[in-house]
Amino acid sequence: MSGAALAIEIVVVFFLALFLLHRYGDFKKQQKMVLFGTLLAWYLCFLIVFILPLDVSTTIYKQCKIENEKQSTTPPMTTAFANLTSRNGTVTTKESLEKECYKPWSYIPDGIMPIFWRVVYWTSQCLTWLLLPFMQSYARSGGFSITGKIKTALIENAIYYGTYLLIFGSLLIYVAVHPNWHLNWYQLQTIGITAANTWGLFLLVLLLGYGLVEIPRSYWNASRRGHLLMKTYFKAAKLMTEKADAEENLEDVMEEVRKVSESIKYNHPLRKYIDTILKKCPTEYQEKMGRNMDDYEDFDDKQNAYPSEKSLVKLHKQVIYAVQRHNRTQVQWQILLEQAFHLEDVAKNETSATHQFIKSFVPQEPEGLVSRYLYTPTVEWYWECLLKQWFYRLLAVLLTLFSVVVVWSECTFFSTHPVLSLFAVFIQLAERTYNYLYIEMACFLTIFFLCTCVYSTVFRIRVFNYYYLASHHQTDAYSLQFSGMLFCRLTPPLCLNFLGLIHMDSAISHQEKEQTAYTSIMGSMRVLSFIADGFYIYYPMLIVILCIATYFSLGTRCLNLLGFQQFMGENDMTSDLIDEGKELIRREKRKRQRTEDGENRRREWKERYGNHREDYTRNRNVHSELKETNYSDSASAGSNRQAKYTRTNGKPERDRIELLQDAEPMDFNADTFKDDPLDAESGSRHPPGGRYLSMSRSRIFDDV
Repeated sequence: MSGAALAIEIVVVFFLALFLLHRYGDFKKQQKMVLFGTLLAWYLCFLIVFILPLDVSTTIYKQCKIENEKQSTTPPMTTAFANLTSRNGTVTTKESLEKECYKPWSYIPDGIMPIFWRVVYWTSQCLTWLLLPFMQSYARSGGFSITGKIKTALIENAIYYGTYLLIFGSLLIYVAVHPNWHLNWYQLQTIGITAANTWGLFLLVLLLGYGLVEIPRSYWNASRRGHLLMKTYFKAAKLMTEKADAEENLEDVMEEVRKVSESIKYNHPLRKYIDTILKKCPTEYQEKMGRNMDDYEDFDDKQNAYPSEKSLVKLHKQVIYAVQRHNRTQVQWQILLEQAFHLEDVAKNETSATHQFIKSFVPQEPEGLVSRYLYTPTVEWYWECLLKQWFYRLLAVLLTLFSVVVVWSECTFFSTHPVLSLFAVFIQLAERTYNYLYIEMACFLTIFFLCTCVYSTVFRIRVFNYYYLASHHQTDAYSLQFSGMLFCRLTPPLCLNFLGLIHMDSAISHQEKEQTAYTSIMGSMRVLSFIADGFYIYYPMLIVILCIATYFSLGTRCLNLLGFQQFMGENDMTSDLIDEGKELIRREKRKRQRTEDGENRRREWKERYGNHREDYTRNRNVHSELKETNYSDSASAGSNRQAKYTRTNGKPERDRIELLQDAEPMDFNADTFKDDPLDAESGSRHPPGGRYLSMSRSRIFDDV
């Protein structure tokens, strides 16, 4: 098994990253370079998480061998103590007093891990600091040439590059003016790694402090169905506002594109830029603009109303942003609708006496074998209405205990005598029994939990909602690149912090122990003592303050006071948004119900009258052939006879009348009549809440 575990995990992690990219990205529509950069970033970060536990178990085995070698170099014992005879007659020698070192099942030979970590780390750092930010700005740039896009990308990334150079320059000056240090390549490399880890650790602690509290609380709130449904209504009201703003912004931008497209004709020098902009517009807008365009009208050189190339670059960027925002809000709205419908179905089925889970809408996708034979309506009822809430509560308690262990260990990992970090205690206990499988699983679960707390926070906080990972191939290129860039920046300092928690980083624990290959690549932080002995030890203690602030929702309360509406429970504004969201969900539910009813009636009509219609079409074709054969001699006579033989049959008309009679009668006393928006003739009524007065009714409520 020497090196086999490493090779297997390298292959498995690659397919895992490829599967996730296929789930969130679109291989057919998105650029290949964007997909390749995101896949490489995710793959390298997942490799660090999966391979680091193997590095820890291999290092523990090496430490055991080093201790045995030290014992073998001690002065020889006297003969009386060298050979001791026990009561049963066995002889105990110095070799038998040495610890027996068991090789782990996933042992990695010497020399492989340093090269592996060096390639993984430096490739990920080049991606996150140079290539991905550049590709991100390049993809969203409004320039029409490669040179223009490169220039825009460099200007936009000046802040990122400036922050990194500022930290690196400060540390470089500190080392240069120190009288006892002389700069060399190894120290410069260490300073660069320290600067990157310092930047990552600064953001890591902020995100981790929020996630350690919010993730367990989110699972506890998920077990409270009423609370979760009210929060979903609240999100629906806020998202509808954002969705309406995105649609209005898109229409404004498309109107500007239409004006520019009509002003610049086909033979104008700037027409090629207009064609590039039109390719980024949605298909329905392209068709409208194409119908209104006269390609044979020349432009007049004497007119001075033509836009400049700079204004077209700005318009191109606005189109890219407006289309991405519109698509993102549409996907978010559909996902939120499915969640709301499901929660309402759960609330209705709780009181079911048959213990059969009945859904309001039939899933569009065909059910698989598991859903058809194993996950039956009875099993679904017991899971959704009975077991799921208790499972979430148990999971919330376990995650809470795990969060407490993380906070305690972050505040005490610098203490080695006694060992106060619980993670270090667990690893050292397993080290004594050479339980390598437990060590690797404990390391992987810990790193995975820390990564989940950090990365989920980015997409949970409203400020970062611009970067949204949507499943079903709906994530845009900008969000994919941002996620890859963020993973590469936060994963190395997170893993280095984990090694400090288990006391396998001598720069923090100050113990003479064998270093992991990952730590050796990072370099000795003792070159910068104020970083190793100060920032890396005391800064993580701020997690306690951040956890307390998150527990009491101080950030949410501050945002609510500043005018950013947040879900606060007992609040007048929150109650209004909940009622508004409830009405929006009801309207969308009625719209989907009418659509399904129409599809069912159309299907029944085809099954009922499909054969008769085929017979009628066949007979009509026969009449047409007879007409062409018998009456082709005289044009005038043929036209009169054609009118005679092609007279419309009454049967389709009777079918059409019968179909209209099958329609449901309108109930003027029902609530659905008053909830629907008024038609275009009135224009005086508005949806409840009054929050969309300035927006087009046809764009917000498209169920009219």
